[in-house]
Amino acid sequence: MCGRYASTKNPATLAAEFDAVDATEDAIKGPDYNVAPTRHVVAVVQRHPRDDDGEPDMSTTERSLRVMKWGLVPAWSKDPKSGAKMINARSESAAEKPAFRTSWTKRRCIMPADGWYEWQRDGKVKQPFFTTRKDGLSIAMAGLWTVWHDKEKPESPPLVTCSVLTMPAVAQIAEIHDRMPVLLPPDAWNAWLDPDSTDPAALIKPPSEDFLAALELRPVSPAVNSVKNNGPELMDPVPEQDESALFDLGR
Repeated sequence: MCGRYASTKNPATLAAEFDAVDATEDAIKGPDYNVAPTRHVVAVVQRHPRDDDGEPDMSTTERSLRVMKWGLVPAWSKDPKSGAKMINARSESAAEKPAFRTSWTKRRCIMPADGWYEWQRDGKVKQPFFTTRKDGLSIAMAGLWTVWHDKEKPESPPLVTCSVLTMPAVAQIAEIHDRMPVLLPPDAWNAWLDPDSTDPAALIKPPSEDFLAALELRPVSPAVNSVKNNGPELMDPVPEQDESALFDLGR
């Protein structure tokens, strides 16, 4: 976890929800109901704005929506293809891992999602589940990001990539998978995105009971298994489902 999620809101809606400036420049071409690794995604960052000479204004910050590629490519990596293996970062070790430690202290982001998919295995059968908010608000997944430059092609634009931070699963989510994204409540967004804070460890904690009560975990169609499938029906509960399969995480 997290290996697939849904992100369907347009950048203008996300900018209003996260009180951010939309800097996606129309790079996102519509809703994605089945976001897969290495796709371009929207992330929220907060940085010191720079003047015409590139000097940061340390007296203020600006929150913005940016487009990044899902799968972090460390700045020292020789091959950008390594990002496909780094879609997640374990929160317990990110501060020490060479691939993530600089981002942990300097480049944190929020990856907005309608919800995320996870698969429960029963023998050879894998049943997908979708975790989402009951009220339709976005889930704020904690993320790390960085910038990679192709040293063999210095004239090429930089590659901006990101990873979802994960933690041990809680409540009924743990019955589906042992890992889950680090979920940030709105009152933690400022601290998480603060570019001057170098140790966000205190913000990595299980969701509160109230936060869990706002979530719903539901079984969905196996059609989501294929990245070729991409439509709103992927998030729908499976038809004629057993009521016991719907988890109210607030119980």
